[in-house]
Amino acid sequence: MTDAVKLTEKIVAFVKDYFEKNHLKGAVLGISGGKDSGVVAGIMCKALGPENVVGITLPCHSKDADAADAKLVAEKFGFELLNIDLTNTYDAFKGEIAKLGDFNDEELKNSDINIKPRLRMASVYYMAALLSATRGGTYIVPGTSNACELYVGYFTKGGDSVYDIAPIYSLSVDEVIKVGEVLGVPEKVLYRTPDDGISGLSDEDKMGVKYADIGKIIRGQEVDPIEREKIEVLHKKAAHKFNIPVFKIED
Repeated sequence: MTDAVKLTEKIVAFVKDYFEKNHLKGAVLGISGGKDSGVVAGIMCKALGPENVVGITLPCHSKDADAADAKLVAEKFGFELLNIDLTNTYDAFKGEIAKLGDFNDEELKNSDINIKPRLRMASVYYMAALLSATRGGTYIVPGTSNACELYVGYFTKGGDSVYDIAPIYSLSVDEVIKVGEVLGVPEKVLYRTPDDGISGLSDEDKMGVKYADIGKIIRGQEVDPIEREKIEVLHKKAAHKFNIPVFKIED
């Protein structure tokens, strides 16, 4: 576990150094009840002190278990936990979309899935701005995406892809768990089967590949050729999420 301890210390030092150099006060992040947000919350509390960390639950036709798990994380690390229920906001938005045409569930599926993290991120940034205005210092938003999700593009552009600092950006899922063990993230949260809380499917069922295999590819390890091909297809399809084409006037 020594390596995990050192890794955790390096991440905490990275966060602390960034906040000090940029004269920042605190962090605001969405707490989903999953391992990634739980680990990032623990990192931020260790780096900044729990009094400078605010978590937000953002239910949107969500499971009650998500809020319960988020509360476990807040109680463990001692940070303030707020709730902004987006269910009515989502429903009002969907009502406006219904006025535009008679779309079936299959046509709406992808748009419905992705609007939720976009509403959530807008809410987190709203609160970061509000707390910056009312608590005497600047609050920023840490990202909670890990390297495996990023490699296959398992995130929403304009949603969970938007953040100000990325503590677990280069960590595989296995490494996130190891850091979580060092931090003491509640076991119920840390070992919970990851899902998006939106589609009703686990992440791996939705993607059709295993996080363990993605992690092996990231670290240059051997993977079954069939599984490698599936993962590389996802990686290539997600390229547009990372590379935004910009027209430049050339002299």
